[in-house]
Amino acid sequence: MTPLALAGSPLWYAGRAGGTLALILLTATVVLGIASGGRSTPRRIGRFEIGLLHRNLSLLTLVFLTAHVVTAVLDPFVHLGWAVAVVPFGASYRPLWLGLGTAAADLLLAVLVTSAMRLRLGVRRWKAVHWLAYAAWPLALFHGAGTGTDTRLPLQLWLYAACLASVVAAVWWRLAKAGPGRVAGRLAAAATAIAVPVALTAFLTAGPLQPGWAQRAATTALLIGGGR
Repeated sequence: MTPLALAGSPLWYAGRAGGTLALILLTATVVLGIASGGRSTPRRIGRFEIGLLHRNLSLLTLVFLTAHVVTAVLDPFVHLGWAVAVVPFGASYRPLWLGLGTAAADLLLAVLVTSAMRLRLGVRRWKAVHWLAYAAWPLALFHGAGTGTDTRLPLQLWLYAACLASVVAAVWWRLAKAGPGRVAGRLAAAATAIAVPVALTAFLTAGPLQPGWAQRAATTALLIGGGR
């Protein structure tokens, strides 16, 4: 293994930065969508302004997501291939965690396409697909934690914690402001807000925070890629 591979190539740093920024922006988009919905919409801010900010954050998320995917595929270290960008769980390098990221990207792409066809689909169908953005967020979070060789760094862990805390707080805020009815939906949201932090903590403890976890995964990728 070369010193460049050990230190990380410029493409790796660019891909990691793009992925991290995409996660932060996706978190902000999800938080805004959750906290401003229903009866919890701020009275001093119009729905048009909130909708415009939500749309712009979504577009920025897709911009940095695209940069993340392109630089990850172009990085010669793990030889991902372009198919990995659209077909989940087909990579030789950490297939599960990379697959989660691909699945999240596919969900966001579906939201983008249906948003462009919103008038033809109708509001009800568009909203049904739009909910996929919320499902993409935990997939992206676990993808980042599972594939990042810098996951053990305190700054990265604090970033994940901040993203997680922001979304969970938004969910509980929305539940606190919700009116009567839709008990099943509120129970599902509350259960998810509890399950995701527990699952992420358990995964980090058993996986990326264990000594040698990233190195073992990298070694497997090198052997599959031809001994680099």
